[in-house]
Amino acid sequence: MAEKMLMKGNEAMAEAAMRAGCKLFFGYPITPQTEVAAYMAKKMPKIGGLFMQAESEVAAINMVYGAAGAGARVMTSSSSPGISLKSEGISYIAGSDLPCVIVNIVRGGPGLGGIQPAQSDYFQATKGGGHGDYHLVVLAPASVQEMVSLTAEAFDIADTYRMPVMIMGDGMLGQMMEPVEFENLPKREVPEKTWATTGTQMKRKKNIVNSLYIEPDALEKMNNERLERYELVKKNEVKVETVNAENADVVIVAYGVMARVAKTVMQMMEEKGIKVGVVRPITLWPFPTEEIAKVAESAKAFLSVEMSQGQMVEDVRLAVNGKKPVYFYGRNGGVVPSPDEICAEIEKIVGGMK
Repeated sequence: MAEKMLMKGNEAMAEAAMRAGCKLFFGYPITPQTEVAAYMAKKMPKIGGLFMQAESEVAAINMVYGAAGAGARVMTSSSSPGISLKSEGISYIAGSDLPCVIVNIVRGGPGLGGIQPAQSDYFQATKGGGHGDYHLVVLAPASVQEMVSLTAEAFDIADTYRMPVMIMGDGMLGQMMEPVEFENLPKREVPEKTWATTGTQMKRKKNIVNSLYIEPDALEKMNNERLERYELVKKNEVKVETVNAENADVVIVAYGVMARVAKTVMQMMEEKGIKVGVVRPITLWPFPTEEIAKVAESAKAFLSVEMSQGQMVEDVRLAVNGKKPVYFYGRNGGVVPSPDEICAEIEKIVGGMK
């Protein structure tokens, strides 16, 4: 049996990144993710890696851009306002077809907001966030163990498709402690980085990393080629967990910590004779549209539960496509919806069906 360690989410994620071959980290401290940087600062020199605290989030993401262009496995992490500052650089990285891993441990907003957990960066993460036609693969762990396994997988996904991958947790996941193990982490074969700017040794033509295309036709061609890759990601990388959703009175759609609350609600409602299912998107992009559409064939109603004013609910409605009613319940600003609140909302939905 694999040995388990009790670790804080932020630190477990940092350890997983190093075990996945990340030897470069550029970041800037911000609550509630600072432990990622602090752990990297302590451990990176011991494995021959480099930790650098940049002078700003803007500087950090551009250091990631440079390291990724050279073919290195590189990571940065921040929390909501810091990710906003990184957005321009993320767009440049996406436009240059470079792999990297970006961590967002989400806090309440907008603006400086607060330091408590939230899920109000869903739009920013899944709809681009910066300028131009681009996507990130967005992974949403629901436990400290998943913060480990999805971090390891994130680097492989990034290298496979030559695109940035975001791990989007929240302040609660970053700060909570749970037992984790690091054996048998996900690993896949990835392509050789023949495009990297590592020097020609006078044996090949030079590689150029760039996102600037003056000619409209050239830019459109590159964007269309990237779109084809995104379609491949949609085909191959959707991750979703479905529990008791078939023929449910109400299916809760929730991700991250809220999915754990949703499973508690499912058990509480079962005692009252109301069948509740749970669909947990693990990839927020690509979104599990087809899986939710399939559930909509038999479920009576859907409830999107979020720590926001309602963001993922839009993608749930698109997936359900009018087949069944879709409701929303959320708290924001760092307030976490309780099981009792959600149970009351479900009873109201079911009562309205009679």
